[in-house]
Amino acid sequence: MSAGSCLVYSDIQKNDADRLVREHSGLVKRIAHHLLGRLPDSVQLDDLLQAGMIGLLEAARKYDGTKGASFETYAGIRIRGSMLDEIRRGDWAPRSVHRNSRRITEAIKAVESAKGRDADDTEVAEYLGISQQEYHSILQDSAGCRLFSYEEVTENGDTANVDDPATNVLDGIEREHFQKHLAQAIRQLPEREQLVLALYYDEELNLKEIGAVLGVSESRVSQLHSQAAHRLRGRLGDWLSD
Repeated sequence: MSAGSCLVYSDIQKNDADRLVREHSGLVKRIAHHLLGRLPDSVQLDDLLQAGMIGLLEAARKYDGTKGASFETYAGIRIRGSMLDEIRRGDWAPRSVHRNSRRITEAIKAVESAKGRDADDTEVAEYLGISQQEYHSILQDSAGCRLFSYEEVTENGDTANVDDPATNVLDGIEREHFQKHLAQAIRQLPEREQLVLALYYDEELNLKEIGAVLGVSESRVSQLHSQAAHRLRGRLGDWLSD
């Protein structure tokens, strides 16, 4: 291919990428607003939009239609992943929240190992030497930083699979094994915690909507979600690390 032909081909690629960005800019807004309703108040819409546009630009440059996925599917994963990356980099949770979060995970794991069954709120609070009210307050504070550890599994896996299914075969096998263990651990959660996760991740209801379904407050749903994530983290300790 001559130098002139290369330039023309490059221009065509750039024009195609620009067109894809223009046509799918609304996708960034939809994903940002959807995520915002599921995130702590400290996360700003503008930050999500900016990160999402970067993800869209990368998707437009790297998209290969011969691999089977539609551009909207591919871009959606890139945009969402870029937004989650931005939030994780921001790390809005104070160190004390992370420290207390680890304490809860360890307490739940210890109580369940001793009892041979699901640990309830009273038992975990007693193990930590705090009141049940204080325990619920810690759960509420740690709800945000626990949210992403659950979502990252499918985000990272989906992105890798869409990007290049032929690469990192061993990583793919490991992800598949982890997802099987995760699914099994979810099925073994207390019924109400299973329902919260199903409504939140599968049905994509927000905390307020889940509260209406369960007949409890939004803050109680947040506590149940956080407790489920801590319980899963304790049971999947060999797979996960802070």
